[in-house]
Amino acid sequence: MTKASAENIYQLDGRVPLGQAIPVGLQHILAMFVANITPMIILANVCGLDQLTAAKLIQNAMIVAGIGTLVQLCPIWKIGSGLPIVMGISFTFLNSAIFIGTNYSYGAIIGCVIVGGIIEGLLGLFAKYWMKIISPIVAATVVTAIGFSLLAVGANSFAGGQGAADFGAAHNWIVGTVTLVSCLVFSLVTKGYFKAISVLFGLIVGYILSICMGMVDFSVLQGTKIIAAPAFLPFKPEFNLGAIISFVVIYLVSATETIGDSTAVAETGLNRPIQEKELSGSLAVDGFVSSIAGLFGCTPITSFSQNIGLVAMTKVVNRFTIGTGAVIMILAGLFPVVGAALTTVPQAVLGGCTIMMFGTIVVAGFQMMGKCGYSNRNITIAALSLSIGLGFTQCSEMFNIFPQIVRSVFAENCVAVVFVLAVILNLVLPKDEK
Repeated sequence: MTKASAENIYQLDGRVPLGQAIPVGLQHILAMFVANITPMIILANVCGLDQLTAAKLIQNAMIVAGIGTLVQLCPIWKIGSGLPIVMGISFTFLNSAIFIGTNYSYGAIIGCVIVGGIIEGLLGLFAKYWMKIISPIVAATVVTAIGFSLLAVGANSFAGGQGAADFGAAHNWIVGTVTLVSCLVFSLVTKGYFKAISVLFGLIVGYILSICMGMVDFSVLQGTKIIAAPAFLPFKPEFNLGAIISFVVIYLVSATETIGDSTAVAETGLNRPIQEKELSGSLAVDGFVSSIAGLFGCTPITSFSQNIGLVAMTKVVNRFTIGTGAVIMILAGLFPVVGAALTTVPQAVLGGCTIMMFGTIVVAGFQMMGKCGYSNRNITIAALSLSIGLGFTQCSEMFNIFPQIVRSVFAENCVAVVFVLAVILNLVLPKDEK
């Protein structure tokens, strides 16, 4: 490998040989793969869908995530940011989708996804008219909240996955620790390209160890089809006004996460503020491709914060390398056996890989705050937003006095609470401290 090609992975548009790009792209897919398909698995089970239909939705989720990522990397007109952002099926909509699916129908969910996506996409295209309320300190506070919100996700994976029968068992501690240490050591002793795939190296070490410890279940590969076409419009859309309104509110919450993620990747990966057209394009992808997800029977997509953490830690921002990961995701959807093989990676291995990445997002938020300056006004906005957002959502029962729609948006979503408070404080606090 030439020194020039090794350096190109740290350039947004540098040329990288395919053989070097694939491992980096695969690293990104492994970081988000389980989180991408899990919402569809849960929703299919709760809504009582048969196993064949559920399998088709999981297959479609991988294809939609790949399409969304490619459009994000390579904008079509004004849709897409051109930033190194990985898209995937969002957990943010799961509670509302379950409520609508169980009280109305799965078709009603699809109607909400399609209409809400169009609305968010249009908001993204006209972002220049309302984005002024998102000041640098608001963006920094939201990024910090995203990092803190992910720490519990990494810890749960490290212990074996929330709800797992062996949660916190010794073998999960061993595998998670070995994976984490392998990532760290490999990052310290290598340079250039190999340093950039330290997470993949740790994952391979952890996976081999988990196989030796009998933690990998290969039975999921039995009877899996080699190739299968995606199912288009597996459900007929139904349009319920009340359900759509509640879903649009969740879309606004998802938009706040995309704003934070997009800002973070520009700050940490490219070492510059995000441009207005990039933020507009990122939100447009979030919306319009979510509508496409609805046509494939899936819930909306959004930017994946764990991949933002991976960019922040490795500094690999090359669009081609991340694009290879998107292509791998699409192939995993077209070749179900590939996706099934990736699902065999134990949660403890993924937790060992991601726990440091999530911490990197927290630090990135602090760095952004430092650039904003520690004035009394900025400290008040950040401190009050984070303390209420992170604190209140740890005691989600506090929200029981509010209607269901309020609980579904704010009770367990600290990013939404932090965003709303930061925006309000930014608007009402006097800017002239004198």
